[in-house]
Amino acid sequence: MSLPPEKASELKQLIHQQLSKMDVHGRIREILAETIREELAPDQQQLSSEDLIKALRRRGIIDDVMKELNFVTDNVDQELPPSPKQSVCFTDRQSTLLKKTNIDPTRRYLYLQVLGGKAFLEHLQEPEPLPGQVCSTFTLCLHFRNQRFRSKPVPCACEPDFHDGFLLEVHRESLGDGTRMADSTTMLSISDPIHMVLIKTDIFGETTLVASYFLEWRSVLGSENGVTNLTVELMGVGTESKVSVGILNIKLEMYPPLNQTLSQEVVNTQLALERQKTAEKERLFLVYAKQWWREYLQIRPSHNSRLVKIFAQDENGINRPVCSYVKPLRAGRLLDTPRQAARFVNVLGYERAPVIGGGGKQEQWCTLLAFLCRNKGDCEDHANLLCSLLLGYGLEAFVCVGTKAKGVPHAWVMTCGTDGTITFWESLTGHRYIHKSTNPDEPPVAEQPKPLYPYRTVGCVFNHQMFLGNCQSSDSVEICVFDLNDESKWKPMSEEAIKSVCAPGATTSLPPFPPLCASTIDASVTSNEIEMQLRLLVSEHRKDLGLTTVWEDQLSYLLSPALASYEFERTTSISAGNEEFQDAIRRAVPDGHTFKGFPIHFVYRNARRAFATCLRSPFCEEIICCRGDQVRLAVRVRVFTYPESACAVWIMFACKYRSVL
Repeated sequence: MSLPPEKASELKQLIHQQLSKMDVHGRIREILAETIREELAPDQQQLSSEDLIKALRRRGIIDDVMKELNFVTDNVDQELPPSPKQSVCFTDRQSTLLKKTNIDPTRRYLYLQVLGGKAFLEHLQEPEPLPGQVCSTFTLCLHFRNQRFRSKPVPCACEPDFHDGFLLEVHRESLGDGTRMADSTTMLSISDPIHMVLIKTDIFGETTLVASYFLEWRSVLGSENGVTNLTVELMGVGTESKVSVGILNIKLEMYPPLNQTLSQEVVNTQLALERQKTAEKERLFLVYAKQWWREYLQIRPSHNSRLVKIFAQDENGINRPVCSYVKPLRAGRLLDTPRQAARFVNVLGYERAPVIGGGGKQEQWCTLLAFLCRNKGDCEDHANLLCSLLLGYGLEAFVCVGTKAKGVPHAWVMTCGTDGTITFWESLTGHRYIHKSTNPDEPPVAEQPKPLYPYRTVGCVFNHQMFLGNCQSSDSVEICVFDLNDESKWKPMSEEAIKSVCAPGATTSLPPFPPLCASTIDASVTSNEIEMQLRLLVSEHRKDLGLTTVWEDQLSYLLSPALASYEFERTTSISAGNEEFQDAIRRAVPDGHTFKGFPIHFVYRNARRAFATCLRSPFCEEIICCRGDQVRLAVRVRVFTYPESACAVWIMFACKYRSVL
């Protein structure tokens, strides 16, 4: 194929840039010097080019160059057929294959590149990881207008080697403009920021939220050629929200290039007007909230001690109305029922916000993206997510803020049925409780229902549209009447006031809700891996005790229905399949033999950690360390996957042995 002169020179320039990036010239010089030193005889004055080529081949330089140079075999001059989507190539520097992504040429895209990080001073002394060595990693998660992305994990370092590109589609979802390419003016009115969350994963798989940042991307609209480079300073979270944790170098580029860019003055004016409008709405809501609180205290002075939570701090230390943490959330085809949604929220890890030193609980209500990316959070994070999912299923759901036993602050979810039934949902366990109010005026001889739920007091309830403070004479959940329309029992906030700051798009400071992502875990493969690791750990443990280990695969397989039944019961509250399991075990255990089984449940996939926990149970230790005649051991692992790569891990250890009297 012959190329025109300008194409040939362009190709040469690309190859030259690639060779310079790989420092091929420097490596050739080193090999030349080494070859002359080692192979040139004293009477020989020079090396031939063939000798040099052989030396380069021997050390793999030529192979490396050919691997790095990717060629597209499509004819560049061939006329493309008309198509709604054309293929555009993006080359990953880590991969020898050319990655392709289909893009719609009638849509506008923002190409965001992360070109490395610096000044992550906490990792200043971090040693360089050896090849194949497990090390702590950083992962960058992005959300923009219902699109989510995740970077490749990079080793934690003072200057982490982030090199990722994300293609974000910029479009309007209203006014019939969904199919039209957005121009500069249209994009300027799209106030959604790019939410960036930095997660650290340690060598044990434990995740930590490092930073949460809202990137204002519209500065690119006023940049020459629609390209701009930004230096983003990431701040810490919680108590460290005023401390810098590191800097990211980011490049933004519009694709296709803008025909007409806006002046930077126009962009800055628009952003300033939005900030001013948001600040005014938030100021007016604060004035209203103060007035509402004064009125609430005038009803009864003791209300001052009730947990009436109007504002809560997010991970960046910003006070936001609690109603903004909840919004109807549809799970698409990832979750089928409200009870399955409750199970999903339950298997997300529970972790209280970290606090330095003593002084009680550190408050931190995470934005939804930070909670999902970290895969764990506090009880308020779980309750907000569960309430959002139940609202998405069309239920009348509220988050309740109150206390558990011993006055410990807690949050849970409540749904109000059309028949007046009040149901409490514990987001940390997935349990459901029907609330039956106790009448304190009933005579003592009357039998009162004993509550099964762990809640003691309730101060307020809220969702995305309503906020109600409990103004009954007692805030005890047991005698509380949850007739939310009765203003003598529940003092409401103005729905208009809440809508002014919490409705979608009401203010630019409101973090948009991300969609849920499907699990990336292969349940069968992961189950098998954990099971193999547990077999090895059990064998080693018994060897240390001077015991031999004989595994029975058939017995292990027979444990599967029990694990499936346990998970089904957790999801639906219905027990099924137990009869078949018991019948199969009876057939598998001969007369005169004893069978013992121990099921246990985890929400993490660390086999060694799970094994250590199991050994703390005397029942499980008795099975694992079983002594006797004809001892046969079995273990079965079943991983059930949920969105966001959350999972329920069921493990069952079992043994059978001949009973000797």
